[in-house]
Amino acid sequence: MATNHHIESGTILGTVSGTGLTVLANVGSSDILKTVVLAAIGAVVSFCVSVSLKWLAKKLRK
Repeated sequence: MATNHHIESGTILGTVSGTGLTVLANVGSSDILKTVVLAAIGAVVSFCVSVSLKWLAKKLRK
């Protein structure tokens, strides 16, 4: 017994827009800047760890 869940595209757009505007209203610009900086640092650290582990694995196989 299958049920069809049909949601109007206007409802989805309204929900997403409302959520986005609420988040923007409650988050300060300093929080956004802090998040961007932390994300960049996390990406660099992740890349460095991946490269280091690949190099270490190659050294251990020899």
